Amino acid sequence: MNSIRFLKQFLLCPSQTGAIAKSSEGLAELITETAELSKASVVIEFGSGTGVFTEKILQKIRAGTTFFAIEINGDFIEATRTRCPNVQTYQDCATNAGKYLNIHSHRYCDCIISGLPWASFSDELQDDLIDTILNVLKPGGKFLTFAYLQGLLLPGGRRFKKKLQAKFKKITTTPTVWMNIPPAFVYCAEK
Repeated sequence: MNSIRFLKQFLLCPSQTGAIAKSSEGLAELITETAELSKASVVIEFGSGTGVFTEKILQKIRAGTTFFAIEINGDFIEATRTRCPNVQTYQDCATNAGKYLNIHSHRYCDCIISGLPWASFSDELQDDLIDTILNVLKPGGKFLTFAYLQGLLLPGGRRFKKKLQAKFKKITTTPTVWMNIPPAFVYCAEK
């Protein structure tokens, strides 16, 4: 998906897209390295976007790992499937992750990597998504997502950070990826 089509998605639905450009290779590398994917046997991606993270996940999971992506935007599903044709993708809201785990004969996952625009979400949607994560993530499992630096100034970004701190036993952050547009860092939350 080219930059113009990506920007169009942001303009059409900023609460679902949340960015003016796709994530950088550097951010994709950082989030997947931090996830320690070689140790996971079941991995879910929330919000695959154009497949930048999806591609890195595929490179880092071990053979036999169950992996699928959930993306609500049809244009982004198409972009992910074009970039990573062998990945199982579902067009749906990430709050339905349990349904797709059941399809793959699993109750829990080891890791969730998210590209969702948390700072753009309502309080209720943030709660619903975090509840879903806590329901499907096994104890000791990891939830990773990124945040834009300017998002920390937004009420939604501040609210999300507080929710993570309240709901997870351990939260760490990575250094900032300055070459991402806009600059971003990764939250790693452990259940």
